Amino acid sequence: MKINLSLLLISVIAIVAGCENKQAPNVETEQAVLTVEAPASEPSYIGNEQCAGCHQQQFEGWVGSHHDLAMQHANETSVLGNFNSKAFKYNNITTTFFRKNDQYFVSTDGPDGKLQDYQILYTFGVEPLQQYLIALPGGRLQALGIAWDTRLESQNGQKWFHLYPDDKLTFKDRLHWTKRDQNWNFMCAECHSTNLEKNYNLELDNYSTKWSEIDVSCEACHGPASNHLYWAQKKADWGKLIQKGLTINLDERIDVHWSINSETGNAKRSKIKSTDKEVEMCAQCHSRRSVISDKHQPGKPLMDSYRPAILEEFLYHPDGQVKEESYVYGSFVQSKMYHEGVTCSDCHNPHTLKLRVDGNGVCLQCHLSEKYDQSQHHFHQVGSEGALCAECHMPQTKYMLVDGRHDHSIRIPRPDLSETLNSPNSCNQCHTDKTNQWAASQMEKWYGEDWSPGWHFGETLKEARERKPGLGQDVAAVAASPKLPDIARATAANLLNYYPGPVTSLVAKKLLNDKSPEVRLSALLTLDSLPAEQRIQLGVGLLIDPVRAVRIEAARVLSLVPENALSAVQSKQLANAIDEYRQAQYANAERPQSHINLGLLSLRLQQYQQAEMHYQQALKLDSSFANAYVNLADLYRAQGLESEVKKVLDEAILAAPENAAVWHSSGLWLIRSKNLNKAIDDLKQAVELQTDNLRYRYVYAVALHENNKIKQSITELENLLSISPNNRDGLIALINYSQRAGDISKARLNAEKLFQVAPEYGTVEDILNYYK
Repeated sequence: MKINLSLLLISVIAIVAGCENKQAPNVETEQAVLTVEAPASEPSYIGNEQCAGCHQQQFEGWVGSHHDLAMQHANETSVLGNFNSKAFKYNNITTTFFRKNDQYFVSTDGPDGKLQDYQILYTFGVEPLQQYLIALPGGRLQALGIAWDTRLESQNGQKWFHLYPDDKLTFKDRLHWTKRDQNWNFMCAECHSTNLEKNYNLELDNYSTKWSEIDVSCEACHGPASNHLYWAQKKADWGKLIQKGLTINLDERIDVHWSINSETGNAKRSKIKSTDKEVEMCAQCHSRRSVISDKHQPGKPLMDSYRPAILEEFLYHPDGQVKEESYVYGSFVQSKMYHEGVTCSDCHNPHTLKLRVDGNGVCLQCHLSEKYDQSQHHFHQVGSEGALCAECHMPQTKYMLVDGRHDHSIRIPRPDLSETLNSPNSCNQCHTDKTNQWAASQMEKWYGEDWSPGWHFGETLKEARERKPGLGQDVAAVAASPKLPDIARATAANLLNYYPGPVTSLVAKKLLNDKSPEVRLSALLTLDSLPAEQRIQLGVGLLIDPVRAVRIEAARVLSLVPENALSAVQSKQLANAIDEYRQAQYANAERPQSHINLGLLSLRLQQYQQAEMHYQQALKLDSSFANAYVNLADLYRAQGLESEVKKVLDEAILAAPENAAVWHSSGLWLIRSKNLNKAIDDLKQAVELQTDNLRYRYVYAVALHENNKIKQSITELENLLSISPNNRDGLIALINYSQRAGDISKARLNAEKLFQVAPEYGTVEDILNYYK
């Protein structure tokens, strides 16, 4: 299993399964009925018992829900795993789960690899697995990598299992339970408890994490309710409080009904949904996102506190189906249901979290049973698994080995796309012995020749991910289309950066003013390659964008602009946005990645001492963090401090010998030091460690050629082009080296390929003459 750790930000957040910290943050206490004397400009959290007084039915529905049980103190009632001296073996380590009096313990390998007894302080999740939280020094709670499968024995459950069974983790690995990437305070806490305050101290590298309530309670969704209580008690001027004193009024379904059209079989909302309050409220946890604020309050725009992931290649298939764990939101906003006004609570009871109606019934709230819940629609035996709406339109993917989650993009199965996009389809997920072509033929047989909706944005995104030449206009069309989901448009806008040109510039100008903040943010990336004057012209207005995530990206993009190129007002706006960017990074101050980002910002601002300080801070947090060494070495190189470069890279090789970037950087330093033979060894090591890195392959091939290893160099370039046939650098080098070696036919063949990729380079003859 390969995991991209630089992108592993929220990968353990799950309302039904989770992570952990050390000192017990808060202890729940009995609460008397509060009396609020005056409304506050900043309302406070009052606890679910105060809510239960007026909202008894909702409270009773919530009790025992996955939100209620998201995190619990470890005790006889909450612990589901077998702690009767039960042993579990993993990678030559025998872990034993046992009880001592009324407490729960585990004997397992600790931070030094030695067996040690640890008390289980909290349970995390209940179904289909339960994790356990252990305290380590510095206020940390850590999620044990061995979890309990809570499913029935008949479902192959009721056993201990390791979340990374094939990785053979040791205490040295980043994914070991004692390491930063399994830390509850950062990775999990805010989505499993109410009003969580992380309270990380960078200077001391410790936490003083606390919460109002240990679980996901009323105010986690409805916001701090002290002013609402004042309103309910009808104190003086209570009527002046807007939306009943709540920070968010979840009223999008009030007085709304859905009417089913008997001809189409589909329902229409009685009034157009004009806000996204509920979906964004749920998305604060049910989305794959990075944190850009140290405190989110329900009612604020999602992207004031978080930066949701777009359809990134490691997370989603080209057509937007889930690949890695992405927590529903990114899928749901692609769906027709979302665009017709469906909200989360149209299907799910927000308090019990159960479906409003079991089975197909939840879909038949809006889809005519006589049309859709019939064998002539689904062509499966009534009552069978294949006759379930969700099995065809919301196929499951398993995460954490046992947790099957439905894809909420709610789509028509497209086995025809599976052929071209290598994406899954629900037909072949069931009929594993059949081909995609078979499934597509069945669809045509059942629904006629025109069953397929035709072109899909995933076809363009796939080609753009592969950097197919001449695709700029197609990518721009996806980004600009108001008919496509914003998340797909934002993804296309992001990919436009690889297709510079007049069309991209024209479309980017429009996208920077798009109504979707996701699209505006992604469009900012197209400015990275533009000169300062154009960056200012196109991007300066976004420094005061109403959405924080857009403002801080605009700050990053414009940080390279010379200060004298801005007006006094613009300089002030940039300074404010840069301050927000820094605050966003310090919201994740325990992560070395944040300090790399701060260092890069300082470098762009030509603040070299500050950049060095940030890189050193990253290494202080994690002495094996290779990117910090590489960036620090590059900073010293830019300042002409080559002896410091060598020192840093020597340390990097000792600290992170399996990191390709370290060896590549060492190879470049050796080239500058005229030690070509040793440089080739290090560059080769980088290629072997990261075989899909095209830049590493290209530099290695060039170095081989410079060292008169002509045949080997040409072979490496051919290897590069077998991975990326349209790689311009690879084609140009192969044309040049082939001509030098006297292989004119090979040179011509690749010149013809380059002409197809980049006709602006001239004719085939022009290319051959220029790259002799």
